[in-house]
Amino acid sequence: MRGAQNQPSGGMLPIKRAANRSDWQVIKDLLPYLFEHRFRVLFAMLCLVAAKFANLGVPIVLKDLIDAMNIKPGSLQSYLIVPAGLIVGYGALRLLASLFSELRELLFAKVTQSAVRKIALQVFEHLHALSLQFHLGRQTGGVSRDIERGTRGIQTLVSFSLYSILPTMIEFALVLAYFAYNYDIWFAIITFVALVVYIFYTIKVTEWRTHYRRTMNEMDSKANQRAIDSLINFETVKYFGNEHFEARRYDENLKHYQSAAILSQQSLAILNLGQQAIIAVGLVLILWRATQGVVDGSMTLGDLVLVNTLMIQLYIPLNFLGVIYREMKQSITDMDHMFTLLNEDQEIKDSKDAKPLLIRDFAKGPEVRFEHVYFSYNKKREILKDLSFTIPAGTITAVVGQSGAGKSTLARLLFRFYDVQSGAILLDGQNIQDVEQASLRKVIGIVPQDTVLFNDTIAYNIAYGSPQASREAIVEAARAAQMSQFIEHLPEGYDTPVGERGLKLSGGEKQRVAIARTLLKKPALLIFDEATSALDSRTERAFQEELFNLAKNRTTLIIAHRLSTVVHADQILVMDHGQIIERGTHYELLESNGRYASMWQLQENAPIDPDQAIDN
Repeated sequence: MRGAQNQPSGGMLPIKRAANRSDWQVIKDLLPYLFEHRFRVLFAMLCLVAAKFANLGVPIVLKDLIDAMNIKPGSLQSYLIVPAGLIVGYGALRLLASLFSELRELLFAKVTQSAVRKIALQVFEHLHALSLQFHLGRQTGGVSRDIERGTRGIQTLVSFSLYSILPTMIEFALVLAYFAYNYDIWFAIITFVALVVYIFYTIKVTEWRTHYRRTMNEMDSKANQRAIDSLINFETVKYFGNEHFEARRYDENLKHYQSAAILSQQSLAILNLGQQAIIAVGLVLILWRATQGVVDGSMTLGDLVLVNTLMIQLYIPLNFLGVIYREMKQSITDMDHMFTLLNEDQEIKDSKDAKPLLIRDFAKGPEVRFEHVYFSYNKKREILKDLSFTIPAGTITAVVGQSGAGKSTLARLLFRFYDVQSGAILLDGQNIQDVEQASLRKVIGIVPQDTVLFNDTIAYNIAYGSPQASREAIVEAARAAQMSQFIEHLPEGYDTPVGERGLKLSGGEKQRVAIARTLLKKPALLIFDEATSALDSRTERAFQEELFNLAKNRTTLIIAHRLSTVVHADQILVMDHGQIIERGTHYELLESNGRYASMWQLQENAPIDPDQAIDN
């Protein structure tokens, strides 16, 4: 493959896809997006640490307050300012803990949302940069869900990491240090062992039950793909009365999802029971040591309350560790799927030294040359074989032949949806594999055989050929496509919605919208791929006149099945099994009495008589 891969916009380099990516590799892929706002991240971390220190200070002040309240009613000590000061300090520390937590979230909100936006945009742009082969082999519903879950996974991962896991670890370290410094070392040992066992058990059990969650996601994606595919093809389902068949197919995945969901819930019960058992044992041991300390006088009642409060502060967030760990693992998996899309190989790419395509005379159009072109979609079936022909600038060339002859492949190759295996395609002497794809596609306009419209208005779909076009230009393009009268008779006119994939319009109406938006683009090279196949005879004849008037100033390639649409072409190429077997004008081909003449006779049901054909 020629050239080097483009860098997607957004300032980030593509991430190399490894055969077995660990969780840390996925997180490493995310970090550059977060560290673009490194100062915000730094301040958020400082606020996090400050919040944890304030949070640790709350039970310590409460302990001092309890010890300070060991006074007799009515004594002079009851009027001292110390208890009042401790109460104020207790309230201030709680307020500071909350204040620093909110500041942390406020500072990090922009970091998270910026990363989500940039990655989502980069994936979206990369998907548009991928080859047609990729999109033909993927289901749109599955791809959209991968992007949706991936962006949601970033927010989940950052949220749980910054607001749950990291704060808990910092508080864990502070509590252990406080226990080791102020009390018997066994307080720190019991706390450490209990938390390590709890975390180890949670991770192991969560890992065991992760495959149930993964199965749930797979069944969810498959069900979603089938539902979207069925709804997009709503008319086809109705034509064949297959509503129950589609429902059964959809329900198959729902049943698998249900089974996985039940197993996941059962395993969650096992996880929760084990967690509570570990917490209970740890609390009993730590409180037993504290009670012994109060009895022997080495600890006060305030110390007992402090130890109990610190343990509860640690264990409350740990109650959700299983859920958090599972969601973080799932988020990483979802992010990896999205990054996989981002790292999908861009088969058709600009070379490093690619330059913009230069057209000698844009008003006339470029000269198009196919030189000894060989092409196949897969190795088992060759589509084009040593194909060579020239379309002189400003002329009309028509390509005809039976279905499967390779006619529509010519348009795909001109747009560089695929690259040829051998040979070259040149526009004004420039190999299209050596020019920028954007500049190439800018000068080509196509009306495809199967027209798919956006779920928007008629005006929007016509204006897609030139998004900045004025309303007058849109109306003029519609008039040239022989559809202005039809639009003006609609209640909402040009603002009429066309529905999903343009289903509210007939086949002929959709094709005329496609013709209008192509004319609005004003390309130097026009391609019509069975452009009039869905038009009625009267509209087709009217459009043919308009077409040949427009084609006088442009290079035009017409791919046609109905020969009556190409009789005025400057040259006609007859293709069969990827090769040109005849070429010439309409009358020359009739006189040669070859394949074209046979096709003409079958379609027109008339004798092969050039004079009679001219009269007709």
